[in-house]
Amino acid sequence: MANSKYEYVKCFELEDEVMFPSFILVSINACKLPKPYDVNVLNLMNSCAIAVLEEFADIVLAYGFSDEYTFVFKKSTKFYERRASKVLSIISSFFSSVFVRKWHEFFPQKELHSPPSFHGKVVPCASIDALQAYLLWRQNICHLKNQYDQCFWRLVERGMNETEAREFIDGAKKRDLNDILFDEFNVNYNTLDPIFRQGSCILKTMVGAVVKYTETGAPVKRQRREIITVHSKKIASTRFWNEHSILLKELGVFVEEINNVKPEYVRSFEFDSKLMPSTWVVVRIDGCHFHKFSEIHEFAKPNDDRALNLMNSCAVAVLEEFRQDIVFAYGVSDEYSFILKNSTDLYERRASKIISAIVSFFTSTYVMRWKIFFPQSELNYPPSFDARAVCYPSAEILRDYLSWRQVDCHINNQYNTCFWKLVASGKSKREAQRSLKGAQLQKKIEELAIDYNKLPVMFRQGSSVFWDRVDNVLIHQGNGEFSENYGNVIVEHIDIIGSAFWLEHPGILYGKVESDN
Repeated sequence: MANSKYEYVKCFELEDEVMFPSFILVSINACKLPKPYDVNVLNLMNSCAIAVLEEFADIVLAYGFSDEYTFVFKKSTKFYERRASKVLSIISSFFSSVFVRKWHEFFPQKELHSPPSFHGKVVPCASIDALQAYLLWRQNICHLKNQYDQCFWRLVERGMNETEAREFIDGAKKRDLNDILFDEFNVNYNTLDPIFRQGSCILKTMVGAVVKYTETGAPVKRQRREIITVHSKKIASTRFWNEHSILLKELGVFVEEINNVKPEYVRSFEFDSKLMPSTWVVVRIDGCHFHKFSEIHEFAKPNDDRALNLMNSCAVAVLEEFRQDIVFAYGVSDEYSFILKNSTDLYERRASKIISAIVSFFTSTYVMRWKIFFPQSELNYPPSFDARAVCYPSAEILRDYLSWRQVDCHINNQYNTCFWKLVASGKSKREAQRSLKGAQLQKKIEELAIDYNKLPVMFRQGSSVFWDRVDNVLIHQGNGEFSENYGNVIVEHIDIIGSAFWLEHPGILYGKVESDN
């Protein structure tokens, strides 16, 4: 297929490879999970982490507590060629997808009212010693956070509001939190469930499984991998490590015990760069293995309007969720680009948090809304998306980026329309590919008697999602603050390469209309 004149925008994409031999850790945190966290929430998080280890062979170990989880890849991993944004987005997306699907297993009487999201980061650890320090740090945080939460939520349950509970704990700093628990509530901290005190460690291990029996009835065993969950007092100890041979094999040996770690030392590993200020930020998400996903779920070819409208619905939800920051989105097939305004300070412009929060929210919305668009079809397995963030220095270059995506939409749709027309005529897929190789698509469309212009405009031009700001103004109030009417998020299928759309909607790229009131 021919390249377009807009392809130059790809030069703004930066590589973010985690260099070998650093270990790759992915840490994710839930946004807006209801508190306090009961055992069902923790078991749901654990179940999602188990699904992650089952799905991704390169993940050897996971450690989680409260609303966070860290996943540790084997040292030799080449998972998506070690690109930080891709690794992070896939794990965040898959985790959120599983979270929605498993919700009713743990909360059968409680509806999940809003799509969950998870923000995260990649933590490269340069050595096995750094990995050991990181795990010790997180388990120490688990202990401290749980002590505080156990006191805090019991005080709230007893009748204090949250501010009063915080002030009570802060005013009792000289007292150990364990003493507060015992003195105020007659609770011995050490008798609390280890899932709260020590967190959950999920890892792959080797077990002997009976695969058959001999003629005499003797069992024949074979070693196979199994995922287990443990609540160990110290996962960064040499004893724990040496008990699990797969950790020694895939990650390495802890040389000595460590009992203390400085948080600032471990935080220095974090791969969490800030995006350049005053630039437009594009977060582009793509479906992972959606060719297989579309076949298993029997999407219509070459385009399934149900699948496209589901993607559009998710994009609308993203704009509504991030209304202060995302001003426009463009989608085609299993891809969506979200445009964050150049003045955004979302997550202090930290690329990792922005990418993971958006892609996980999109994914969980996709799962939650599946039945709206596919009422007769079950979602057979959790979908996931990868994502990246790219900065563009001007509105003009940003428009060229969007033009590039719409040109791609047009070219790909022409190709797919011809391809599936040939398949429908009796050709095999390989024969159809050979027939189209090097062909001029416009001529091929004429040869196949396809009335291309009568195809649905969504297929030909993709979907543009934006705020309908016809009545949108900033109202200056007496106290100097202002409120804003955002109007409605709308989806249109229009030409965004020419100037007409942008002239009709100048507020998208060139600021807001203000008026005094």
